[in-house]
Amino acid sequence: MNRRIVSKTVVCAIVVALIGWAVSCALNPVTGKREIMLMSSADELAMGQQTDPQILRTYGKYDDADLARYVAALGKKLGALSHQPNLAYTIQVLDSPVVNAFAVPGGYVYLTRGILAYLNDEAELAGVVAHEIGHIAARHSAQQYSKAQIAQLGLGLGSVLSKTFRKYAGIAQAGVGLLFLSFSRSDEREADALGVEYSAKAGYDSNHMANLFVSLERLNPGEGQGGLPGWFSTHPNPENRIAAIKQDTLVWREKISQTRFAVNRDQYLKQVDGIVFGEDPRQGYVEGNIFYHPELRFQFPVPAGWKVNNTASQVQMFNQEQNAVILFSMAPEKTPSAAAQAFLAESKAVVVKSESTKVNGMSAHRIISDVTTEQGVIRVMSYFIQKGQTVYAFLGYTEQSRFDSYFSVFDQTMGRFNNLTNSSKINVKADRLDLKRTTTQGSLRQALRKFGQPENQGEALAIINGMKLDDALPGNTYLKVVVK
Repeated sequence: MNRRIVSKTVVCAIVVALIGWAVSCALNPVTGKREIMLMSSADELAMGQQTDPQILRTYGKYDDADLARYVAALGKKLGALSHQPNLAYTIQVLDSPVVNAFAVPGGYVYLTRGILAYLNDEAELAGVVAHEIGHIAARHSAQQYSKAQIAQLGLGLGSVLSKTFRKYAGIAQAGVGLLFLSFSRSDEREADALGVEYSAKAGYDSNHMANLFVSLERLNPGEGQGGLPGWFSTHPNPENRIAAIKQDTLVWREKISQTRFAVNRDQYLKQVDGIVFGEDPRQGYVEGNIFYHPELRFQFPVPAGWKVNNTASQVQMFNQEQNAVILFSMAPEKTPSAAAQAFLAESKAVVVKSESTKVNGMSAHRIISDVTTEQGVIRVMSYFIQKGQTVYAFLGYTEQSRFDSYFSVFDQTMGRFNNLTNSSKINVKADRLDLKRTTTQGSLRQALRKFGQPENQGEALAIINGMKLDDALPGNTYLKVVVK
């Protein structure tokens, strides 16, 4: 959770309507074939424009202007070579440690800082961006929306929760969540082929696109964190992927009649030098069942055994049985009472109890209310707490019949919100990538040892560098290590 929060305090947030489009047969710009599609090209563009701010609000944009310009320029170059060159492609870096990249209809591509840490040259980056542009050009995401509408399916950010719990997740039934429906293996294969085509046409060695998938298989980033799924959760691995990429590369090299293709390893590594690696404790972390936020200077307890997802816009906590949840975010209103009234109006909640109170000396308003959903009535405990100029909102909810058993859990978590003053909890630092250069030839293992890296981190650092520990390295080779 960070300073760029612009969140809502209602139970249903980030709602994007996907109804009302007429069923039609559209021409696929890649295959040239007609297919059933609920979304027109104009609909796709509108969807991207509407979803983009929601994605940035939910996951946060990584704060590095030079890196942003670098990936944006590469995306424009690749997009102009795609089957939909008319789109104004927007490529952005999300402030998430999860290793993934995804695309939104209309020309929007997102790379996490997590995946950038595992890339090792510009050709690999071009392959990933071109792969995602391929999904857009072939209208794979639009097809997912259409299939989901036809089948009346819906996933929200509650996809991180169990199916039985999604009905309680206070996030949309459509919109952002539908981005993370898994592609088919045939879609992935087509996106790989298009990624090779676009990156080769742009002058990159598209063989390097395969390097990422080798690293991903070693890393196996399946589940992800913070509500954002990992690569293989959304991009299933096609059979013989690596061999297919190499074969496609040979085909396009013959078509292009070009003998030299760019890799640009050093240029890329210099761009990611210093990038945050893994979770960023400056934006909130859990230690000893306490959630601390060093930048915003607050803390609150986390119920024992509950899972925590910390996103840019919200902290989500849910129990092992996944039948109760606590959400924490900023409220846009100026006072606790105003935030409480806005919640009641927007959620159409029926008040059971409402009272002004104090939380560790801070003005607050507490409400217990019932909210009717399609699946039944949920009971909600809400706290709206004034800290300085900001109102923070807690929502704890479960089925009406279970509420009494979770009352004390909700109340103790919310009622113990407090200022953070402990300097040892405030003065924490994120891990970052640090670029080192070898001075002599030798193995990766030897180089890491010379750089003072722990032996037990050798394999992890080998994966980050796309190498094996016994790989031979010449002198004057850049390597990535992780430092505080």
